[in-house]
Amino acid sequence: MTPDPALTLARRFIPRTLLVRTFLLVSVLIFVCVATWLTLFALAEREPRARELAQLTVSIVNLTQAALVAADPDKRLALLRDLAESEGVHLYPAEPTDNVSALPDTFFFRVMLNTAQSQLGSGTRFARSVNGQTGIWVSFSIGDSSDDEYWLMLPGEHAESDFPWSWLGWGGASLALALLVAWLIVSRVTQPLRALAAAAHELGRGQHPDPVAERGAIELKQLAEAFNRMSNDLKRLDAERAEVLAGISHDLRTPLARLRLEAEMSISDALARSAVSDDIEQMDAIIAQFLDYARDESEERAEPTDVNALVTQLAGAQGRTARDVVLRLGEVPRALIYHQALARALSNLLENARKYGGGEITVDTRRENDDIVIDVLDRGPGIAASQIERLKRPFTRLETARSDATGTGLGLAIVERIARLHEGTLELLPRDGGGLTARLRLPLKRRP
Repeated sequence: MTPDPALTLARRFIPRTLLVRTFLLVSVLIFVCVATWLTLFALAEREPRARELAQLTVSIVNLTQAALVAADPDKRLALLRDLAESEGVHLYPAEPTDNVSALPDTFFFRVMLNTAQSQLGSGTRFARSVNGQTGIWVSFSIGDSSDDEYWLMLPGEHAESDFPWSWLGWGGASLALALLVAWLIVSRVTQPLRALAAAAHELGRGQHPDPVAERGAIELKQLAEAFNRMSNDLKRLDAERAEVLAGISHDLRTPLARLRLEAEMSISDALARSAVSDDIEQMDAIIAQFLDYARDESEERAEPTDVNALVTQLAGAQGRTARDVVLRLGEVPRALIYHQALARALSNLLENARKYGGGEITVDTRRENDDIVIDVLDRGPGIAASQIERLKRPFTRLETARSDATGTGLGLAIVERIARLHEGTLELLPRDGGGLTARLRLPLKRRP
């Protein structure tokens, strides 16, 4: 099934580290809390502000009405002019033909309208604009006659609230401080996990990392303790295995040397002497493979290596002892390589191709994206796909023409372990036209 391009694109923007993911989740939580509190604050201050505006309107209407009633009619114009200049209050006579627009039907104006009408009377009219002029319009009468009805207009700014820039500044500073503290908390939680992941990565490459610091929360301490115990157990088991294999191999080589000398001196028949010598050589090769398997590659340091030069050197040595090796060397950059370990891996693959290939051996090197690819190709019977993973395990052989009854079954296991040491892979693939392709894929960019 073809993946959805939109989903693939979305996944590219999703953070991959626990630190960033957790920080983003905490940040979203903080933003939601801040937004919620701002909304609650706006809701909480809206009703008091509406009642305050209503009370201001009632006071201005009552004062204006009282001033107009008490003032000499000849001085009313001057009084209205003073109100307009000092308070921004304008007074207009109400006409039946006035074009009136009602106040917006919002919570703020409903509270303001109900509060003001409760004091001014239900007959008081309110409007948002009269004859196209916007403001807060309130009607009142000087006398009992409707002919004395007036419109009092307050500036629309009274219904607006100033933006709380100081509150915004303090809120932004508090938010930044909260995000900083969240980052510190999350980083302290994930730092031991990152150290543990790095140590586990080293352990997976066959190396022995330093003990992980056992600090932090009790769960993290328990996890670090368990990992350190496991790492120490694996290190001890590897040391014991290497010691046993090395001891056995060393002890066997002494009697093998005596047997070789005895065969040369005591067996007069040339064919029998040659057969015994071949058996001794084969036993010596098996012992050497045991020593290779017991060797700890993690003690070697990676160094910049010319892979093509190494392949050429090993192919030349192989050609001196058997058939020539055909080289097809591509453009391969120098890379951090465990030189001796890779040489052992390639030697095993070349020896495997020589034993079971039954034809020319070809070594192909190239660069694919960020990987160095080394192919060792032969024309043998190949390996069934169902048997590939099993053959990578130690002491495993095929009961087919590719199997060697006298072998140890350690060759591919050694190559697989060296590939993991380089954070690479060993692939056993069918070759076009028959045979086997043993492919080593080594990444150019590796974790330190």
